[in-house]
Amino acid sequence: MDSKQFCQHWVGEDGNQMGFQKILAALDYSPLCQLVFDQALELALRNRARLMLFHCLSSDPVAGPPPFSGELGLSPRWLNQAYQAQYVHLEQQIQQTQALLNRYYEVAVQHGVATECDYRIAEPGQGLCLAAKQWEASLIVLGRRGRRGIAEVLFGSVSNYVLHHASCAVLVIQPDSIQAGSLSAEVVSAEETVSSIL
Repeated sequence: MDSKQFCQHWVGEDGNQMGFQKILAALDYSPLCQLVFDQALELALRNRARLMLFHCLSSDPVAGPPPFSGELGLSPRWLNQAYQAQYVHLEQQIQQTQALLNRYYEVAVQHGVATECDYRIAEPGQGLCLAAKQWEASLIVLGRRGRRGIAEVLFGSVSNYVLHHASCAVLVIQPDSIQAGSLSAEVVSAEETVSSIL
């Protein structure tokens, strides 16, 4: 069975074929974003599914000043300015995220797909898995940047985290699909993900 056939129907725990009813598309600013959206939209149309357009903002810039900054020789005024700058930066990121999601939302709605948008301030892998679980998604569609070796060890892999922790099926769009001009995807059910961990 190829990925297109798998994406149309998957086998539930009771052994019956089921179509995807709720598809969460993980959108970001990478070159894969358009492909992720296109694949999620196509699947939503094919399955008459609801679509969630989702983005995670990094939780790094939200850290407040250290609790004992004065004892560390740090100027409270300087720390306050740094914290305010982080807050302004976060507000800008939220506005950019809303614009990104709204742009894709308009396209999905024009195609007649029931669509909603959401974003969270969280680590991307954890945020995606939590959003999918709370929304009761049946499929997550996300891109993979293609980090390997030491880069993956140092920076981690969102797609790898999601593959191993998601409570639903996952469709990963590979970066080599951009270069090759064809869509390369890896589809893994939640059951396959759990069994690969054990």
